Amino acid sequence: MNIHEYQAKNLLRKNNVSVPNGQVVADVSEVEQVAKELGGPVWVVKAQIHAGGRGKGGGVRICHSVDAVVDAATSMIGMQLVTPQTGPGGKTVRKIYIEDGCEIESELYVAVLLDRNNGRVSLIGSSEGGMNIEEVAERNPEKISRIAIDPMIGLKPFHARNLLITLGVEGQTLDSGIEFIAGLYDLYTSTDASLIEINPAVVTRDREIMALDAKINFDDNALFRHPEILALRDVDEEDERERMAEDQGLNYIKLNGNIGCMVNGAGLAMATMDIIELFGASPANFLDVGGGATGDRVKEAFKIILADPAVEGVLVNIFGGIMRCDIIAEGIVGAAQEVGLEIPLVVRLEGTNVELGNKILGRSGLKVTTAGDLSDAAKKIVSAVKR
Repeated sequence: MNIHEYQAKNLLRKNNVSVPNGQVVADVSEVEQVAKELGGPVWVVKAQIHAGGRGKGGGVRICHSVDAVVDAATSMIGMQLVTPQTGPGGKTVRKIYIEDGCEIESELYVAVLLDRNNGRVSLIGSSEGGMNIEEVAERNPEKISRIAIDPMIGLKPFHARNLLITLGVEGQTLDSGIEFIAGLYDLYTSTDASLIEINPAVVTRDREIMALDAKINFDDNALFRHPEILALRDVDEEDERERMAEDQGLNYIKLNGNIGCMVNGAGLAMATMDIIELFGASPANFLDVGGGATGDRVKEAFKIILADPAVEGVLVNIFGGIMRCDIIAEGIVGAAQEVGLEIPLVVRLEGTNVELGNKILGRSGLKVTTAGDLSDAAKKIVSAVKR
């Protein structure tokens, strides 16, 4: 689960991580009062969406007067903000965050995450703060520092000190930095976060390290332990189809291709997406209906796939073990009839009651192409979409 920058900074503040003073605003009529309360003389107005690169799309503005803050807020609230991470459709800005500006000596990158290469929570740092960290890692990998934390002892001051020294931090700023990193680590471990990324973390004129921007993601599987974190969820920022799938107990992720996929089992779903790519097309989604799905759930899954305007064809790949192929077929037929299917549909069924499932599809009156195996199914749907 993702949260907004202003929410992340509230959590950081509670964990003794230094952040600029700021307030979130959803109504333009409140902006002037908030700007006056913060006092200036420099304010930063930031659009609040779940995507990075806001500054490149006009979602971050530095202002030097209350009138400029009001103008910036007026132009941002309600705008469709397009960034490198939103796609061409962008995201609607419903809230902005107004915060104090600060005098910056230098910018750093600091993150806490799980490094899957060593299976440990790790500190990541770079002296190239404010930059796209992926680009820095590609061009100048020597400027990325990593320190793995032994789970038996946890974070110690020397871990933070060693990281900061590699980033060029020295003198009295080290003490501020050690407290800063300790707060990040405590927040990460106490909330079951999957990522805390501060980019940039800045060294101010007062030799203090402060989080100028913040991104925090949480492990969805651990949210039941953290109702206070779950309460931060903003469903307006989530893909509508993904919300529908979650309500139905389905695992769905929107992708960028044109072939919708409905599969049972995560491994089989990955193999299905791979073979679609192999034959020259791209999957529009990951959708795992699970091993014990009902006909109604299959119907809802099919409707979610077809609700995506990018989908030009659908591949259903089901191995019926616990789930019977006839139940799958009935769900497919019901959904296709309900939505008025007009795009190619290829179905590959295998397993329990496969013969009955194919008979149900055959007598449905739908334009359904059946396939004997996964390779055959992928060839057929790719061919049908490319015609």
